[in-house]
Amino acid sequence: MRTNRITAILLAAAMVLALAACGGASAPASSAAPASSAAPASSEAAGFTGVEDGVLTVAMECAYAPYNWSQPDDSNGAVPIKDSNQFANGYDVMMAQRLCEANGWQLEVVQLDWDSLIPAVQSGIVDAVIAGQSMTADRMESVDFAGPYLYATIVCLTREGSSFAGAKSIDDLAGGSCTSQSGTIWYDSCLPQIAGANIQPPAESAPAMLMALETGTVDFVCTDMPTAQGAMIAYPDMVLLDFAGSAHDFEVSDEDINIGISVQKGNTVLKDALDSVLSTMTADDFNALMAEAIAVQPLSE
Repeated sequence: MRTNRITAILLAAAMVLALAACGGASAPASSAAPASSAAPASSEAAGFTGVEDGVLTVAMECAYAPYNWSQPDDSNGAVPIKDSNQFANGYDVMMAQRLCEANGWQLEVVQLDWDSLIPAVQSGIVDAVIAGQSMTADRMESVDFAGPYLYATIVCLTREGSSFAGAKSIDDLAGGSCTSQSGTIWYDSCLPQIAGANIQPPAESAPAMLMALETGTVDFVCTDMPTAQGAMIAYPDMVLLDFAGSAHDFEVSDEDINIGISVQKGNTVLKDALDSVLSTMTADDFNALMAEAIAVQPLSE
């Protein structure tokens, strides 16, 4: 559910693309190197998927439960994080495993900061990003999307005893102090819709956002339903504010709540391979898998 921001890794992306424009495409990377690290300039024309070596290299934050998180062992089906002694788990990992099983691929998970995800798939450092990304028009200018692989509604969280705990619409949040995660539609688009909201600086991550609420730094936060559901397990004193069907809910578009998998622009072969699996799944299937992730996320057991 986040908006894309350009970071320093774009410099690396530009160098890779420039080299691709100047010379012939290199052979697919071996399993000892990041998959598709030398992607052709036109992956569609070359029929390039990035997984010719049989390894789908997927990037995520590994810090965005219940979508993805890191843990010290392989319990509950967690997979190793490349170049780390940690393991990744969560909805995104579970979905990636299903996609790999259906296509006969091995899964490799790379941990990157949020701002590095899109540049990494653009440059071919990774094959795909599965990290709770909204399928926005702005993002589609840089990458292609398979999916959706989840539909996520926008909600708020406050704490028990808060004067906002009984809010029935976003009108009832007026005057409250609030925040959300940096680079998200929650912060950039949703919070400004609350008249009189005292919007604080954005949190750097979802955990930081939740900690701001838990410590009383803000009265409420804006997030999506899966993140909120996971948060209420970790923080039992948090209260969900879902304004769906109310007189005044957040105004969002399909692109804001449709969550997709980003691949390199023009890589229709990989996109189609992912969509061939996702198209067989329903919203109920997605929600059931998310429920599994929430049940095993840290602090849930």
